[in-house]
Formats: sequence, structure tokens, C-alpha cells
Amino acid sequence: MIIMSVDLGKARTGIAVSDISESFAFPKVVINEYNSEKLIDKICSVAAELGAELIVVGNPKNMDGSEGWRAQECKEIAEKIKLKSGKEIILWDERCTTVSAHTALNATNTRGKKRKNVVDAVAAVIILEDYLSFRKNTKN
Repeated sequence: MIIMSVDLGKARTGIAVSDISESFAFPKVVINEYNSEKLIDKICSVAAELGAELIVVGNPKNMDGSEGWRAQECKEIAEKIKLKSGKEIILWDERCTTVSAHTALNATNTRGKKRKNVVDAVAAVIILEDYLSFRKNTKN
């Protein structure tokens, strides 16, 4: 199954996708959009283009596991993506994914404007890799 992940941001939203065997996650695109309705349209369009059957949306919980206003906002957007795309949506804990993305980009010495343009897609890859690992380890 092809699975797509979404790292929602205020200005930039990262998208990653798995291969059909659910073994690897690849960065696909960063969507630059402030308007949530247009963003939802673009996410659904990318999902259709990639043939995604499942969409994993990052859920930005607080470090103590509680959910703040941003997590609620992401839940609302995820529900709208589900209604518009007709795809199954999984909300996935994304704590520390952006920090991990920055660490990965440090390791590759990615700096400046290039870094800003890819960090959200890398965060989406990390979300998807985490979900794929969970999925693989819980299959019976």
C-alpha cells in the first residue's frame, strides 16, 4: 500500500510517501500555503497524484503528551482532508520530528535557504518512517 505523510505547518507543509512495500519513505514536496482550505485542496491533489491509500497526519502533541491548540487545529484539518479525499487518515504523534529533521540536515551540512526549503519534507519522512516501523512491528 502507498502511504503518504503530512507535516502540517503554518506556512510550509511537508509531504512524504512510502513505496508500495511500505519499506521506505521518500520526501516528495513542500507545499507553501497559508490558506487552510487551499492547503487541504493541494494535499488531496498530491495524495491522488501519488495514489496514496492512507494519509498519516502529524499530530503536534506537547512534550507532556497533552494536546494544545495546534494539535486541535491539525485534527480539524485532518478531518477535512478525510472528507475531501475519501482516504483513511491516521493522526500520528510527531513530537520532536522537526528537531530530528534539523539534526539530519546538520549531518548532511544542509544550510541556509536550501535547508528552509526541505526541513518540512524531511520531518514528513521521519513521521512516515516512525509510522511504517510501528505498522511493521504490529502486523500479525
